[in-house]
Amino acid sequence: MHLPVLLDEVIEFLAPQDGGLYVDGNLGLGGHSSAILEASSPGGKVIGFDWDEEALTRARKNLAKYSGRIEFVRRNFAEIEEVLQEKGVASIDGLLLDLGLSSLQLDAAGRGFSFQGSEPLDMRMDVRGGQTAADLLNRAAEEDLADIFYYYGDERQARRIASRVIDARRQALFFTTDQLVKVIEEAVPRRFWPKKIHVATKVFQALRIAVNRELENLETILASAGGIVRPGGRICIISFHSLEDRLVKRTFRNNPVLNPVNAKPVKASAGEMQKNPRARSARLRVASVRENL
Repeated sequence: MHLPVLLDEVIEFLAPQDGGLYVDGNLGLGGHSSAILEASSPGGKVIGFDWDEEALTRARKNLAKYSGRIEFVRRNFAEIEEVLQEKGVASIDGLLLDLGLSSLQLDAAGRGFSFQGSEPLDMRMDVRGGQTAADLLNRAAEEDLADIFYYYGDERQARRIASRVIDARRQALFFTTDQLVKVIEEAVPRRFWPKKIHVATKVFQALRIAVNRELENLETILASAGGIVRPGGRICIISFHSLEDRLVKRTFRNNPVLNPVNAKPVKASAGEMQKNPRARSARLRVASVRENL
């Protein structure tokens, strides 16, 4: 079962109200949206965005009892401003972005997000188009791959791994996750293997970020968020990567429209991390839209 991270903290900071309109930019399986709808009962509404068709299908089932109070949109959160304009919505009362992957995406066979077993190297959130992780591995220059592994994955062995990827693809192109895992395991000397995570974890994270243009999409929504949330409304963003967190922190601090609510990010409690290990790297930052400019 997917457990939404920092759920109590999100509801506390977002403070949903009866009659309010909220946007969940990463709907996933609907855990956060369900809590928002409960807290804003009976008249609060949510517009839920997700570009993963399977996630939306499951979210519709999970949130069926809120029919009439939630609308589902298969678009990326970078397009929220555009979609709201199309719907004639001038402003919303609050915005939530949970930038992590759901358990569905991590665990479901055939998506390539997990390095357990053998799956197609896809990693696209939206399978309707764009390059796959295999495309990237098979086409990118060695220097570009090294930069992706290092900057998006914080992988210290980035250049060693990128070099081995180039050597391997000369023999056979990449198609499956186990091919990549084998190359990573062979490239990184045992003395450099991390103790708490799999040696392939950071490379897989980096590829996912690159394939889905996650940082570019985050920059887009951060640039427009202050204009779509009403004065006094809240923006809550949960990140799982240091690059994402720094980007959110810098935007909240430097945008004159926004007022950071918490100086330091909120982290999961020991109890939550015990129940949900994926919450250990979650960081929640909150900003309010200034009322007097």
